[in-house]
Amino acid sequence: MSTARPVRTGAAQRLAALATTALGGPPPVRLRTWDGAEAGPDDAPVVVVRSRRALRRLLWQPGELGLAQAYVTGEIDVEGDLAAGLRTMWAAAREARLHPPRLGLADRARAARSAALLGAAGPPPAPPASQARLRGVLHSRSRDRAAISHHYDLSNAFYRLLLDETMAYSCGYWASDAPEFAAADAQRAKLELICRKLGLAAGARLLDIGCGWGSLTLYAAERHGVRVTAVTLAAEQAAHVREQVRERGLDDLVDVVCQDYRDIEGGGYDAVATVEMGEHVGAAEYPAFAASLYRLVRPAGRVLVQQMSRGSAAPGGGAFIEAYIAPDMHMRPLGETVGLLESAGLEVRSTESLREHYVRTVAAWHRTLEERWSDVVALVGEETARVWRLYLVGGGLAFDERRMGVDQILAVRPTVDGHAAMPATERDWYEGLAQR
Repeated sequence: MSTARPVRTGAAQRLAALATTALGGPPPVRLRTWDGAEAGPDDAPVVVVRSRRALRRLLWQPGELGLAQAYVTGEIDVEGDLAAGLRTMWAAAREARLHPPRLGLADRARAARSAALLGAAGPPPAPPASQARLRGVLHSRSRDRAAISHHYDLSNAFYRLLLDETMAYSCGYWASDAPEFAAADAQRAKLELICRKLGLAAGARLLDIGCGWGSLTLYAAERHGVRVTAVTLAAEQAAHVREQVRERGLDDLVDVVCQDYRDIEGGGYDAVATVEMGEHVGAAEYPAFAASLYRLVRPAGRVLVQQMSRGSAAPGGGAFIEAYIAPDMHMRPLGETVGLLESAGLEVRSTESLREHYVRTVAAWHRTLEERWSDVVALVGEETARVWRLYLVGGGLAFDERRMGVDQILAVRPTVDGHAAMPATERDWYEGLAQR
């Protein structure tokens, strides 16, 4: 039996030449194009370009966004393990210091001729259906509602497929390395850790801003007898939490409100938690958000912010995340967030990095996605499934390579005389978490 050999001349060679010009050096991948041609190192990850449309996307949207559009539509693929391929490509690009040079008119003319020869000339392709299309003033109430809905209102059925039984869509706390310690255990350990840091006890009043599918709200009410006001902008989330409150008989303890955090009235809460919601607030709006946290908690009350961060020299987010996952997201280094909370009048008492915990959490979600791939595709379609595969793989690498982090920040609103009523030691926060 004979095996077909790759074509050594054709579209792949022209495309490799174009990529070399665009990157300022040879691309760290092996290219295989729609005509069966291949070009590039034999031991490099193989990028399969299935359609000329992919090239047209890259001509009109060069860089991360064009590549993401081509990947989610299936016009470009990576053979084998996507995470291993991306890690290898990014490492090689860093080592070779590849970056787009400034192209002169002659360079652009040559690129245009090569694109025409490849059959890639033409008008810009329409963005994929899964790409966000937001309108209005940045971080206006209506635009924020649309941004949250784009991601979180995908469908409760989808998130039930992806997440564990806690329905916690945030970084877990891997309190044990035992093989039987699963993702749901890590989420429960995280929820218990938050409750301990906030000093929650029966009858205490907790405000859960950005409550998601209610994991913290339900845990605090059931396990600690806490009275919780749960706030979310996502209608699907609010419906799920209300259903769970009814099923668990927690109506007397939990109030679910579907509204913008800027519209929360009242105050005097014993504790306020906001778990991975602050990234959606925006740069200009964060001082007012921090002021709201101060206003809503009583003197000597505690505030816990769990929030993603970026390195001082790392961009965080990126064009793909902005367009497909979290439109208008803004991440900052941890120190800047601490400064903003302190400027609002809160006293920051501790910070804890959970970066490595997020690597494990995202890996668990990705395993579930792949194991349930056919169910996910049947529910949301292959394009959206590919969006999530790219999101989880890329996000896991960003946390692993320290381009992104996530931190728990515990703060207190001091009393008039400056007392904070905080424990002198943190030891009790962590004891027995693996058994929760």
